Amino acid sequence: MAVLHIVLVEPEIPQNTGNIARTCAVTGAHLHLVGPMGFVPDDRRLRHAGLDYWQYLTLSYYDSLPDFFAKNTGPFYFFTTKAQKRHVDARFTDGAYLVFGKESAGLPEKLLFDHPDDCVRIPMMDAARSLNLANSVAIGLYEALRQLDFPELACSGALREFDWAAARAAHPGGEFL
Repeated sequence: MAVLHIVLVEPEIPQNTGNIARTCAVTGAHLHLVGPMGFVPDDRRLRHAGLDYWQYLTLSYYDSLPDFFAKNTGPFYFFTTKAQKRHVDARFTDGAYLVFGKESAGLPEKLLFDHPDDCVRIPMMDAARSLNLANSVAIGLYEALRQLDFPELACSGALREFDWAAARAAHPGGEFL
């Protein structure tokens, strides 16, 4: 199974991190939390936002960015409104780390400056400051998963009360509703 990594650098809002944890849990992505954080790991708002998905989550904590980089190797993709290339132009690979900064300030500019070719931007209007962090993670993660053809993820579902296959079989030449 392909593994993608979501890295949150100094997250500040527990509800965002909880929502991101849930997104990671349902996609099999590994979540990395880099401190200092604006909340404690047992914050009830964090736990509530992640609902009952915590058991499906692979989670790692780090004291700082140097601690994170000492323990992980890339490839790294730094999501920032300051990037010169779009996230859809990046070529995500198995094992990629999608790195996101804190809600109030994003990633450190020195980090971005030192890695210009690894910075990506989610397109948005110039007048807007940024997207919500949980939304940005979902957009970036699902683009990476799409490029990898959604490895190990269910790509179809079934209705509980109706059967599409039976309806199609009963009306082979056209619409069945």
